[in-house]
Amino acid sequence: MKKIEDLKVKIFYDGSDKKDMLDMNNKNFIKGFTTNPSLMKKAGINNYKSFAKDILGTIKEKPISFEVFSDDFYEMEKQAMEIASWSNNVYVKIPITNTRKKNSKELIKRLTKKKVKLNITALMTLEQIKSILPVLNKDVPNIISVFAGRIADTGRDPIPLMTNCLKEIKINPKSELLWASSRELLNIFQADQIGCHIITVSKDIIKKIRMVGYDLEEYSLDTVKTFYEDSVKANFKI
Repeated sequence: MKKIEDLKVKIFYDGSDKKDMLDMNNKNFIKGFTTNPSLMKKAGINNYKSFAKDILGTIKEKPISFEVFSDDFYEMEKQAMEIASWSNNVYVKIPITNTRKKNSKELIKRLTKKKVKLNITALMTLEQIKSILPVLNKDVPNIISVFAGRIADTGRDPIPLMTNCLKEIKINPKSELLWASSRELLNIFQADQIGCHIITVSKDIIKKIRMVGYDLEEYSLDTVKTFYEDSVKANFKI
């Protein structure tokens, strides 16, 4: 079994806790970072720009994505230009639609013409991906984030879609496919196997990396021991 360090897929940390992000920046296998408004809210962040500038003061080389938060496309454009100005390693996350289900492709077209590095996010269908590919600037790096984990949450296997996405984005040499919203350690190996460029992982998944290749008989024994120890602690009797 391959070691994490031997995989071709790039592992990005997905989170907005400052301490965790700085810790992850010291890990060689973490190649980049993503954030979103929900993660920032969960982390208790109330000053978006101050938080971002603070993080960028330390994370200066690895790519990091910050998302716009307006629901109006022209306001999104203003936010995107501001966010893009903060550092050369910043990608601006643009959701595929607004809350009124209007496609963001015209906004994406305007921003990519201005050479803003984009991370198109919340994609879940091949049709959505096909809608944006023609408007991307082929000379500017961009990330296409497909929420494979959320697709799996609906009972659908995301791998056929991810595989088809990889075929579609070949027309844009600067595009990278990102496996987003991963749910388990296995997803890293699945993403690597199909040739996905990037996968985002949470702190909980990173904690499990130490289990890669762990002997299954030993794991079985560990499980039995846990059951027994918990039974003793609970003082179960029949």
